[in-house]
Amino acid sequence: MSQVLNSSASAFSSLVAARQQLTLSSQGAPSASLRGHPVYSPHPSHPTADPACDPDYPRLFHIFWAGPFTDKPYTATLSFLFTQRLALDTPINSDPTRADHSLCRPQLWIWINPGPASSIPDPRAERRMRDDLARNPWSAPFLHPRFRDTVKFRLWNTTEQLDGVAEMKGWRDMRLFNSGGVKYGSAGMAQQAENLARRADESSGDDDDALFERVGSSGNNDYDRLSVVLSDMARFVLTHRFGGVYLDADTILLRDWTELWNWHGAFAYRWSRLEKYNTAVLKMQRGSAIGHLVFRSAVANGLDFHPMTVSRYTKDANVEGLLLRLPDALFDPAWLNTEYYQRDRPPQPYFKRFEDFFDTPKEINAAPVAAGFDGFFKGAFSYHFHNFWWIPFDAARNFPDLGPRFHAGERVVRGRLLAAKLAANPQAASSSTGGKDGDNGPSPTAPGETAAAAARPVRVDDDERDLSWAAVLKRTFEAFVRGERPNMYGEWLSWDENEAEDEY
Repeated sequence: MSQVLNSSASAFSSLVAARQQLTLSSQGAPSASLRGHPVYSPHPSHPTADPACDPDYPRLFHIFWAGPFTDKPYTATLSFLFTQRLALDTPINSDPTRADHSLCRPQLWIWINPGPASSIPDPRAERRMRDDLARNPWSAPFLHPRFRDTVKFRLWNTTEQLDGVAEMKGWRDMRLFNSGGVKYGSAGMAQQAENLARRADESSGDDDDALFERVGSSGNNDYDRLSVVLSDMARFVLTHRFGGVYLDADTILLRDWTELWNWHGAFAYRWSRLEKYNTAVLKMQRGSAIGHLVFRSAVANGLDFHPMTVSRYTKDANVEGLLLRLPDALFDPAWLNTEYYQRDRPPQPYFKRFEDFFDTPKEINAAPVAAGFDGFFKGAFSYHFHNFWWIPFDAARNFPDLGPRFHAGERVVRGRLLAAKLAANPQAASSSTGGKDGDNGPSPTAPGETAAAAARPVRVDDDERDLSWAAVLKRTFEAFVRGERPNMYGEWLSWDENEAEDEY
């Protein structure tokens, strides 16, 4: 630059001419003309990205999940398949980008945290995770080759992830869990990772160290709370290391995110009426300046990544413009209503409680079936239902209903539901054995249906009450996978396999 500024007019003209010649040469290169768009070198964090994708701004969705896979991440994953432009109408094993050079398919990375917060690298952990996912009927469908290029399961290891963030140097000597000033664990606990992994499910007591050790154990009430604390940190780690968007697992995608991907800034959304961040949705660029500031500030404040505290970091540094606070109507459209705001002109559907999503009030319970998916907060990019992990999406069909291709998993879940119902009502089990061929009791999904019938891939009887919004969304997404309806793009999911690499 100094050479250009200090050069004569003729020298400057020569530099411009050289630059123009270089540009023309680049445009005439076979690689550029062949694709019709810039050719990028894949970044190690996104090696399988489609050619049209910019590796500096990968289109990655991240979800962090601890414990067994359930209907909640299952439905979130289905919403991703239904709403994003993934070219799932092309044959399996084909490359849709060869026909459409502008295509950049997003990917969903589901990070599974199988054990304690701190764990030593285990070469067998990846295999165990894959085996567990394959045995779980809620996660097994997403291991099908049809979704290989779009849904990817990743093993979360806290030690490995935090060691990969340069700004987190020294984290091993700190109290790992800190949320809004509430701390768990003690200094140096990360050094005892091997012992924690062995003792996590055996811990008892109410002291802080025991709380730390119990992370990863699904048999206690503290599990969810501490998993949320860890996820407060994980969302910043993942977006800072790999880029993309972090989504809480209780988030349902409602529309294509191309418009948001095309803007390269960072954002979260507003905490209801307050001028604070909610990081249930968080987008950051890999290695960004705002990420650097958040990590350095969190290290200086005992590793506190609670969204309220992050709001203080950016405000104190006067850099709130680097992490935009978008209106919650875009990602959490019912929040203001549930806190008695905006009720004169509410968005539709009109939820007064977050529970209304799962248990739609009778005065509006005709709307879900009548309006369907298109009538659910139209215009919002996503819907955040704020936990309620214990309420099933579809009480009448509380199993993965994906058609004959995945009937094995459906039978497993329906069998478990039946066993749970019979265990809760032994009298019904003993008085309902009038069937044959092993029929042993009523079905939990349809009155008068026997156990053997419940285990078979048969039609479920009509529900006795109107469907909730949660059930309608789940069944809409499942209908796309079953091949009964197209996705938002009008594309029908293809299960055809194509081994020919040069079809296009």
